[in-house]
Amino acid sequence: MKIAVLPGDGIGPEVMEQAVKVLQAVSGQGFEIELQYAAIGGAGYDAAGDPLPAATLKLARAADAILLGAVGGFKYDSLPRPMRPEQGLLRIRKELNLFANLRPAQLYPELADASTLKPEVVAGLDLMIVRELTSDLYFGQPRGIHVNADGEREGYNTMRYTESEVRRVAHIGLQIAMKRNKKLCSVEKANVLETSELWREVVIETAKQYPEVELSHMYVDNAAMQLVRNPKQFDVILTGNIFGDILSDEASMLTGSIGMLGSASLDQNRKGMYEPIHGSAPDIAGKDAANPLATILSAAMMLRYTFAHDALADRIENAVRKTISAGLRTADIHTPGTTRIGCAAMGDAVVAAL
Repeated sequence: MKIAVLPGDGIGPEVMEQAVKVLQAVSGQGFEIELQYAAIGGAGYDAAGDPLPAATLKLARAADAILLGAVGGFKYDSLPRPMRPEQGLLRIRKELNLFANLRPAQLYPELADASTLKPEVVAGLDLMIVRELTSDLYFGQPRGIHVNADGEREGYNTMRYTESEVRRVAHIGLQIAMKRNKKLCSVEKANVLETSELWREVVIETAKQYPEVELSHMYVDNAAMQLVRNPKQFDVILTGNIFGDILSDEASMLTGSIGMLGSASLDQNRKGMYEPIHGSAPDIAGKDAANPLATILSAAMMLRYTFAHDALADRIENAVRKTISAGLRTADIHTPGTTRIGCAAMGDAVVAAL
């Protein structure tokens, strides 16, 4: 299977090295891999003057799946917006039509004390956020900053969704709900936004094809509150791009650390780009302090969703559980009584657990 490896910036290369180490450990067990590397984000700009070089996009198109580290860095903040690292990430999602973003939030029992919420609130948490990824405010036109008739600068963005865009991601969310606990909560803001009115109508229509799924609806402000009040009421959350961006980061902290969560971004044929939901953390880059587990778990998601190797995905996920159970921790999840180790040692520990 051809995998495009895009290490990216900051801690990206460090965590990617550990994920590749884990993939190589399971390679040859019904899963032969061919890895090809390319630059994206700040590294892409440094190499080719573009956060998504043409060679990188070509490689990504030809690959069966893409494994991404992280993008961004302080030194790129002064670049024109089209040249900033994050634009490379937005563009590759759009170019490959990766419209469905899957972000699980699962709490390992041993990390309950690492969450900022009370253990009894988060213990047993296991939810999936399905976020639409290629439309909404991030891509809507027109957008920009101009001087209005009063001579004042004014910024504007367009929130938009088509019926087909909502329907296709609704199908993904409902299909995932069917494989889990058959509960789906659609999150929007239909009381004030016309885009959300359309979203709700289309989700209701689409859900008729999945009569076993219990469908509910929630406004996004209430959903944000409920995630910290009673997160275990949710199983699958389906939502739009900007709401999903915010809610999935909020959900990540329920699990103890943003460094624990992987993600998948899929097209209509389940080709995907897999990446940790954390950023490039340039302040700790090169210090062997990053948590590689989110990237390793992203690799497991790649085996599961694109390559349909559920057994190998289970093995990697179980190896991560075993490593956590053994009391090994990177700095972000370290608590008294556990053993603090670095990024490379955590990767080695997961391979040993395999």
